Amino acid sequence: MTRCFALLALLFLLGSCKKQTESGDTFVRGADVSFLPDIVDRGFDLMGSNGYPDKPLRLLRHAGVNTIRLRVWNHPDHPISSPRVVRCMADQCRGFGLKVMLSLHYSDTWADPGQQQKPEAWKNLNFKALRDSVYQFTFRVTKSIMPEYIQIGNEINGGFLWPEGSASNPTAFRQLLEAGISAARAAKPDAKIVLHYAGLEGAQAFFAGFASLNYDVAGLSYYPYWHGKDLDLLKQTLVNLKSATGREVMIVETAYPFTLAWNDQTHNVVGLPSQLLPDYPATPAGQRDFVSKIRQIAEEAGASGFVYWGAEWVSYKGSNATDGSSWENQALWDFNKLMLPAFECFTPKD
Repeated sequence: MTRCFALLALLFLLGSCKKQTESGDTFVRGADVSFLPDIVDRGFDLMGSNGYPDKPLRLLRHAGVNTIRLRVWNHPDHPISSPRVVRCMADQCRGFGLKVMLSLHYSDTWADPGQQQKPEAWKNLNFKALRDSVYQFTFRVTKSIMPEYIQIGNEINGGFLWPEGSASNPTAFRQLLEAGISAARAAKPDAKIVLHYAGLEGAQAFFAGFASLNYDVAGLSYYPYWHGKDLDLLKQTLVNLKSATGREVMIVETAYPFTLAWNDQTHNVVGLPSQLLPDYPATPAGQRDFVSKIRQIAEEAGASGFVYWGAEWVSYKGSNATDGSSWENQALWDFNKLMLPAFECFTPKD
């Protein structure tokens, strides 16, 4: 925690950014930078487009990003995603006038449509105790970090906290969601609560099933290589969800490559031409045009914004790392650590 307080003190002294977000700047132009604590700890420099190193959060803020999304795992000692580390990062975000969105995974590791493992500490709990743990954990984290947005689960297409909270057990799934939502409401009544679904297919049926829950934002992940290459369908899905749910809608995860090359020895998620959209090559300009299109779609659909996932996940562990980044060709910094043209898409509009 000493490092955290030292950084906060430095941010105060620098005074280079506004301490509060502009009240009228409501369209979310977000970046998920959950690996940033480890990148900073390793002394890895990220640079502005001018080639000079600077604090990543300052670079993001100056580029027009107004919201930082951070994942939270239950593991109390995880060096990147534990509640303690995320709180420190959230405090730094606020020092640069950035809003905070939390993605609660309710796991000690990645949670997504293919895996929703219970944390080790909750492994043998009965359902009543599990539901209470969801409430207490959510309340504690929300009260500690005080985010502007909070996701109750991450990509919960098939439920969360398996097997009890699987979508195949709809009553239990709903009760666990209700516990998390109630806790977040109690801890920070003005936080916007997000339910998060991955993809377009099945999204309307998913949110229709939770129409009575007390949430604010229907959030979607959209990656063309996983969720289809029909951008018109993305827009129509957002329009339909906004109308059907009567709530805000948002793209809470998206990304696109600026190259099909690699910068470490870790297999990349995207590396084939067949994974690309026809009009968007894997080039810096192609990545920029994709992000620009995503923003345009969000605006035209009446969505509340978009979040770019893995913006900072460069190959910071070195070119020989086999446990490095599977995302370095989709980050918003290139292999020379320079900001890419896609940052132009985060500029606020008059």
